[in-house]
Amino acid sequence: MIQSENIAYIIDAVRIPRARAKGENSLYANLKPVDLLKPLFNAISERNNINSSQVEDVLLGCSTQSGDQGANIAKIAALYAGWSQNVSGVTLNRFCCSGLDAINMGAAKIMSGMEDLVVAGGVEKLTSVAMFADKGAWFSDPKVMEKTRFLHMGLAADLIASQENYSREQLDSLALKSHKKASAARQKGYFNHSLVPVVNNENQPYLEHDEAIRPSINSQALAQLPASFSDYVEHGQKVVSQVYPHDTLKAIHSAGNSPALVDGASLVLLASKRKCEELNLTPRARIRHFSNASDEPVKMLTGHIKAMEKMLKATGLTADDIDLWEVNESFAASVLKFQKHFAINENKLNVNGSAIAMGHPLGATGGNLVGILLDELERQGKERGVVAICGGAGVGVVTMIERGAAL
Repeated sequence: MIQSENIAYIIDAVRIPRARAKGENSLYANLKPVDLLKPLFNAISERNNINSSQVEDVLLGCSTQSGDQGANIAKIAALYAGWSQNVSGVTLNRFCCSGLDAINMGAAKIMSGMEDLVVAGGVEKLTSVAMFADKGAWFSDPKVMEKTRFLHMGLAADLIASQENYSREQLDSLALKSHKKASAARQKGYFNHSLVPVVNNENQPYLEHDEAIRPSINSQALAQLPASFSDYVEHGQKVVSQVYPHDTLKAIHSAGNSPALVDGASLVLLASKRKCEELNLTPRARIRHFSNASDEPVKMLTGHIKAMEKMLKATGLTADDIDLWEVNESFAASVLKFQKHFAINENKLNVNGSAIAMGHPLGATGGNLVGILLDELERQGKERGVVAICGGAGVGVVTMIERGAAL
């Protein structure tokens, strides 16, 4: 049992508006990943009246640590933002789960009593550092690919849809709801508290909202989009047959029911009870529990189900005890599978949309979802929420936060 003195409290959560990764046409095209993080470091200091020298560590998730995102961007970004040279930093990679893992590891430092004030989050600038740019052996070395049964995550999503008999209409319906909910939430200002713009030399924002949201999208437009991975089904079937010899892989997911690729960054400020009292910080929530796990790597996008089962067993809670869920939209089938497995009421799931509408900036997604969940728990006056993210090769990470009476 965690003692009250060693609870990891969430003090603040900030993120930048997500910009579509459109190459040279991206709104953040001429910026470095450290430029996306700089306003967030500034906001953490200014909004909470803390001196950066009081922060003991910065933990950032980043899925592709190459080029502009190489050389331990957590430490370099803190220095670039003008933070104290005494603040350390480490960059983590658990694929799409990286940012959530960074938050969990930051919380673990505080829960252990070893540290008192930590910043955690993530960054991914897909415009300049594309997915797979690090040329990892998992997806570039034929021997390793064969041995580990590498399958592109889009085909893994298609495998889940094929196994569960999800129709294209079901996948498109989830995508449509994501855009409609995200559009409504943006219009009502639900994201405003956590959004911090990136500004130019004239102090004008490059972007004021998540760019990928499409308020006017409709089911007809979604239905007309071709399946994205049709050309790879024949090869994918050979991999699938090694594990699921009786299953037929069908190309189902399109660009419309897959996560939008965006540039993003997020930070979360975590503190111990002692540091809250010392610096007069007001906790907004606490990290109740977190878990990681892994599932079969060909199916891949179900690791968060295993992690959630592990968490429920450890806490003695049931899925019904969760007020709100933020399940990253790592393709529509993955969310439908998670929802079905835990029998989640739609009114509790991704109530403000998710990555299909707003975008999935890989390493930054964990911090994005924690902030969105926290804001929504406060808005609805709810107590307990879960963020769940699946990642490459079958990994999954979940985090439970609590506010209100739980504090």
